[in-house]
Amino acid sequence: RSLLEKDYQALVESLCASRACIAAENRNRLQDLTDYYTLWAHQIKTPISAMHLLLQEGGRPEEVKGELIKIEQYVEMVLSYLRLDSDSTDYVLRPCSLDTIVRRSVRRFAGLFVLKQIALEFQETNKTVLTDEKWLLFVVGQVISNALKYTPRGGTVRIYGDGDTLVIADNGIGIREEDQPRVFEKGFTGNNGREDQKATGIGLYLCRQVMDRLNHHITLVSRPGQ
Repeated sequence: RSLLEKDYQALVESLCASRACIAAENRNRLQDLTDYYTLWAHQIKTPISAMHLLLQEGGRPEEVKGELIKIEQYVEMVLSYLRLDSDSTDYVLRPCSLDTIVRRSVRRFAGLFVLKQIALEFQETNKTVLTDEKWLLFVVGQVISNALKYTPRGGTVRIYGDGDTLVIADNGIGIREEDQPRVFEKGFTGNNGREDQKATGIGLYLCRQVMDRLNHHITLVSRPGQ
């Protein structure tokens, strides 16, 4: 009935639209979490079942340890997924030795290197980076884990510096050209993921998100079979 009432009406409508948007975002976030937890629960059953079977059949300790490493990684991944967008997540940036971060990650997967008989070639980079050590360690670990997962027994993983880039290379099954632009998308598994039913499409997505927040970059180069 008046300009003042019209302004109030516009303000109320704006608040209602904003509230509806927030509610939709919360619903989407809850659905994302539900979908991921469902996938994660099925995923983590595989190494648990493998451990039960190994223990029943008197499997070698290193085989049991290999499955335990996978469980630990799945737990770390879901915690990182929850912390990534949390308001309480703090990034502590300081100069860190890149070689120290790589060594810590390699030591964690030492059992899998031995179990799959995969050789490691590590050339020190002698680089110091301004980063959050915990989060960069998570990213390096994810990439090394993928290299181990998709490299056949007797293969090789090479880690070396190329200018300002840390290269983690393997001679595994490779990734099809049409899949490569989407490997960092959430939930995308590609042809390899369809063949490996345990893939979730979350690991490399988290890597990209973390690297963006740290102002680092992550890229992928691959050819099938190489």
